Amino acid sequence: MAGFKTHISFSGIMGIGYAGAAYAFYDVPIPTCVLAGGLCGVSGMMPDVDSDSGVPLRESMAFAAAVVPMMLMDRFRALGLSPESMILAGAGVYLIVRFIVAEALRKYTVHRGMFHSIPAAIIAAQLAFLLAPGEDVRLRIYVAGGVLLGYMSHLVLDEFYSVKMQRGRLRLKKSFGSAVKIFSANCGRTSRLTRSWRSSLSSCSKNPVGCSSITTRRSGPSVERRWKPSNKRPAP
Repeated sequence: MAGFKTHISFSGIMGIGYAGAAYAFYDVPIPTCVLAGGLCGVSGMMPDVDSDSGVPLRESMAFAAAVVPMMLMDRFRALGLSPESMILAGAGVYLIVRFIVAEALRKYTVHRGMFHSIPAAIIAAQLAFLLAPGEDVRLRIYVAGGVLLGYMSHLVLDEFYSVKMQRGRLRLKKSFGSAVKIFSANCGRTSRLTRSWRSSLSSCSKNPVGCSSITTRRSGPSVERRWKPSNKRPAP
């Protein structure tokens, strides 16, 4: 099984490539590229929040508790909250994620459970889409794609380490197939994950948009040409 450092290093490299490719080939704004690449790198440790060691859970929850309130600032502003109220709301979100959510995960999850599954990766990407600020849905999908890529890199790497060479022949460990799975042998866990997936899918289908855009462009019109087809017709 790949270790914590291996996972975070691999997903970090994937995040750099993901951000660099979007910037180089699609002229995606630098802040959006950095956000998506960073989330890709951090998502590489998300499936191990159910790890017995507790390190991935602690680091993931600390990062989420710090980042999620910042991603919600536009939502708070749209609700008409004063700066003081926004600070209090952000602090409340931090405490909920850092302690309540973290404790629930520590208490009710088992290692290599449904967090190591494709549906869990999709749910993580959907939550990233809902939290991502900005009104450009395409950029929010791009940010969510970074989370999906980082999450899936962890699952694929776990499966890769489940195959070993022994006496010149490939051998499969008992853990093979426990990472990239669709459902669990535990019907209750599968049912809860399915309900979570349906709920997040319903929220995404309503297409909630942020109240201010993160699409600060480095060269204005050039980005619009890349991301939005031109309505101009060629001169006869």
